Amino acid sequence: MTVQRQIGFWIAALVVGVLLLFVLRGILLPFVAGFALAYLLDPLADRLQKTGIGRLGASLLILVLFVLIFIVALVILVPFAAQQVGAFVERLPGYVSRLQELGAEQLGPLIRRLGLEDALPAAPPSVGNLISQGIAWMTTFLQGLWSGGQALIGIFSLLVVTPVVAFYMLVDWDRMVRTVDSWMPMSHRDTIRDIARDIDRAIAGFVRGQALVCLILGTFYAVSLALIGLNFGVLIGMTAGLLSFIPYVGSLTGLILSVGVAIVQFWPDWTMIAATLGIFIFGQFVEGNILSPKLVGESVGLHPVWLMFALVAFGALFGFVGLLLAVPLAAAIGVIARFALRQYLASPLYRGTDPVILKPRIEIDHKANRDA
Repeated sequence: MTVQRQIGFWIAALVVGVLLLFVLRGILLPFVAGFALAYLLDPLADRLQKTGIGRLGASLLILVLFVLIFIVALVILVPFAAQQVGAFVERLPGYVSRLQELGAEQLGPLIRRLGLEDALPAAPPSVGNLISQGIAWMTTFLQGLWSGGQALIGIFSLLVVTPVVAFYMLVDWDRMVRTVDSWMPMSHRDTIRDIARDIDRAIAGFVRGQALVCLILGTFYAVSLALIGLNFGVLIGMTAGLLSFIPYVGSLTGLILSVGVAIVQFWPDWTMIAATLGIFIFGQFVEGNILSPKLVGESVGLHPVWLMFALVAFGALFGFVGLLLAVPLAAAIGVIARFALRQYLASPLYRGTDPVILKPRIEIDHKANRDA
């Protein structure tokens, strides 16, 4: 088979796969979630196997413990989170209106002293109304994600099917990997294996490492904000930790929310406002200099902008299924794009000379990854 026919075959396979994913997106969530869960828990199953436990026993033990932990966390956290979110949304327009009043009081004399009052609109739009509209838009967006991911199966089906799928995939994981590996074109098998290893390393390094970063940061923010007595401090801290899955977004969101609430609650006590600000400055410093380099590393190659685009794009197209697939697909596309760029730079199309023979092993350049 010529190279052109091979490329055509794989492009056609990719198009068919994307079309199937789009058509079946309404029923795929429990299966995609089960696959993701099995992928994340496979290293633990491998370690248990090394201790002498069979693969079936290790998979069963892991899934039982995971389900128990998940149910306990659900029972404890969901009622608290629902109550806190409802109260926060109800009081948010009042917080924003108060911030608007404080801004007018404190900045009014400065504006008049500079003679800028004529440059300002006579009746600025109410920020509280804008916030209310933003909340309504976000609610509509989340409802769209929910209906897109759950229209045909319901939450009960998700909770039942996902553990079953995860269990069977975890039991057969190694055998599935060997089977898929045997399907690879023999002439390019080594190159494909190296690309697959880099994709696996990028996905595993980011998802597992960033999950630990989110857990640590969320706990730190929630406890610290609660200790200084900030209203909704636990909710804001947990939200900031969860959103830290997207680099910088979590800390920035938590900073804006917490400082805004602190100004309304503690004004004119600048000490408490500065303490709130200091919590997020310290958390961002620890994340950037200790947690992310140690737990995530620089070899992942997922630029924050690329990650945000992938989450928004796949979430809009496929709902919750897209959110689950966004990170692995973004990592895979990044690895393949870097490999294609290296092939181009070594080809006569770029060099104008004979092609350079590349080793199958794909070297990951840290600076190139950060700039990708």
